[in-house]
Amino acid sequence: MKSEWVFYLVVVLILAKWLMQLWLNRLNRRHVKAHADRVPEAFRETMDEATYTKSVDYTLARNAFSAFSISWHFILLIVVLFSSVLPWLLDGYSSQLGDGLWVMAGFLLFVPLILSLFSLPLGWYGQFRLEERFGFNTTTQATWWMDWAKGVLLSLILGWPMIALVLWLFKWGAEWWWLWAWGSLMVFQLLMVILAPQIIMPLFNKFTPLPDGSLKDRLLALGERTGFSARTIQVMDGSRRSRHSNAFFTGFGRWRKIVLFDTLIEQLQEEELEAVLAHEIGHYKKGHIPKTLALSAAGSLVGFWVVSLLVKQAWFVEAFGFQFQSGQPGPALLLLMLLGSTVSFWLLPLGNLLSRKYEYEADAYAAGVMGGTDSMIGALRKLAEKNLSNLIPDPIFSRFYYSHPTLLEREKALGDPPT
Repeated sequence: MKSEWVFYLVVVLILAKWLMQLWLNRLNRRHVKAHADRVPEAFRETMDEATYTKSVDYTLARNAFSAFSISWHFILLIVVLFSSVLPWLLDGYSSQLGDGLWVMAGFLLFVPLILSLFSLPLGWYGQFRLEERFGFNTTTQATWWMDWAKGVLLSLILGWPMIALVLWLFKWGAEWWWLWAWGSLMVFQLLMVILAPQIIMPLFNKFTPLPDGSLKDRLLALGERTGFSARTIQVMDGSRRSRHSNAFFTGFGRWRKIVLFDTLIEQLQEEELEAVLAHEIGHYKKGHIPKTLALSAAGSLVGFWVVSLLVKQAWFVEAFGFQFQSGQPGPALLLLMLLGSTVSFWLLPLGNLLSRKYEYEADAYAAGVMGGTDSMIGALRKLAEKNLSNLIPDPIFSRFYYSHPTLLEREKALGDPPT
């Protein structure tokens, strides 16, 4: 009876997420179309009609593509969960290879990788059709496929041992296995903060030191007066793949380094680049990074606790056609991996609300450091124009999905920066 209850509950959750996503997309599409005839009054002095029209077209094209992708993933998940294909795969896999720790870890890794193949055409279309249509794509077929192959290889190298460790901890750690698993994941994530910039990121992009000159002097001077010391300022060849731009810093302590996309350097003036970096430093000075990591760790802890409860329940795995084995958490872990986003989707507005709060604080910090708002607003407007950002998203849509405030919201806040 409980299995039937779980079956219908999961169907309702998946269906509710799909309908909510489509409804939000429809809201945004209608809102954008309703304001598509002219540049919003707030931006008429900074964006011409042709660019605004192109940004609207880009937003609507991405909206349509997103609606198709949402429905595709909805159908895929329904078929995979309720067609008994997963139990059939596990039976065949185990009969050939056994049910040892590394074998089961391989199954938990390979199923998501296999499912990702069904989404590969969508990723390809998004890059080589949609992004190409609006002039953003700069990558080649060879580079795109090589990136995909590298990503799969990294998943095997990093993911397989980590999953095997969780399965081992399940047998070794008894009732508290989930706490040990959570702690191991936290250690792994901290190691990745250090190792990713040094080992993983260079596998995909080329990083070169920012050349000597006025820009470097300006940015280093900013670091000195804000008390933000970085090991190096590097330029990433983002233009190898896209004309979109960004800036960030990675690592912590002695491993910290500032990274600027080469496209960002091309698009902004030096004072605007300084303001962008001041914004990033603002995140550091306000403690946003450790706060975000702590919140993520707390969420992961709750997640592992929930997992520890469900792996003991026969009715959970039997609802999807698996046979329950008390010493084998594999089926339950696989189901939770597949269903995780169905639950976490409803928490997006809360996470994004906090993220937008942090963005306002970082903007205000940058304005204070720069002695005014002109350079920050100038940078934001240029980035919105160059990236064809949606200037007029539906308010409900943006509150649900946007981790950053809209351009107009950020400008209004900078006009009267919070203390």
